[in-house]
Amino acid sequence: MTDSEKPGLAIMTSGGDSAGMNPAVKCAADYAAQRGYAPFLIYDGLKGLVADRIFPATAERLSGIIHKGGTVLRSSRSPEFFDIEVRKKAYENLKARGIGKLIVIGGDGSFRALNQFYSDFQIPFAGIPATIDNDIAGTDYCLGVDTALNVIRQSIDSIRDTASSFSRAFVVEVMGRHCGYLALTSALTCGAEICLIPEIEYDLPSIGARVSAEIAEGRGYIIAVVAEGTKMAEYVTRYINDSIGMEARLTVLGHVQRGGSPTVYDRMMAYQFANAAVDALEAGETNSIMVYRDGSYGRIPIAEVAHRKYKMDPALLRLAVPLAC
Repeated sequence: MTDSEKPGLAIMTSGGDSAGMNPAVKCAADYAAQRGYAPFLIYDGLKGLVADRIFPATAERLSGIIHKGGTVLRSSRSPEFFDIEVRKKAYENLKARGIGKLIVIGGDGSFRALNQFYSDFQIPFAGIPATIDNDIAGTDYCLGVDTALNVIRQSIDSIRDTASSFSRAFVVEVMGRHCGYLALTSALTCGAEICLIPEIEYDLPSIGARVSAEIAEGRGYIIAVVAEGTKMAEYVTRYINDSIGMEARLTVLGHVQRGGSPTVYDRMMAYQFANAAVDALEAGETNSIMVYRDGSYGRIPIAEVAHRKYKMDPALLRLAVPLAC
């Protein structure tokens, strides 16, 4: 296929937003144009694909987005996309513009939706993993994680100032769904005394005895990082206050973790993932997910993502065990 015969290539973001999506959009569109494709942008995720919110990736639409957090293409949840008639409408929208390839920047749910779309209409897609939860099987890294970790780090550093000033304990709940990666990494790099995540068994009486001994030796405050997936943040706050005897406060960081200008690391990862996605489609691959494993970039079939559960690095988990007992 010559450049003039290449189909249009559309780029979309789907699922939860994360810093790094905008750099990935820009890099994918720019590289696709370099490779001879006509790049398009799909706004509002799967809903936009169905509602025909599809526009050429002009310089005006791509200019000034690389430093922005979230996604300028916006996102949505679209359970109706699993209706075949709805997907048929999306296909007709693409066909009308000569679009024959898709890049989706999002999580495993978005990848599964596009895989079904491929099964129905043979529109190949490439997936770029983007979620601050870092819980997509097959890749060690997802776009947005480094930015989220830096937001958490800055928040905990600020909280520590108040904790030390008033000799208090602060419990910080961080996001991650059922994955404790953000909580674990933040606890280790911020010097927390306590860390609770779903992947590790914790022993509150043992934690209480350890921290109480440290207080007796002069510790003036406590920082505890708790993953939202444990549903233990409020309980830990009460436990520290009532059983350990130190005044405790709970801070739920919430969606602030998804925002912020992408870090240099996330911007570079976006560049690598975006180029790899275009290359995968040009090579004739139909449903590949871009991955970063053991320091190398690669791609794997959607089946390896859809049918596997993400597991955190055992070596990383071992580092957190002392904070959970």
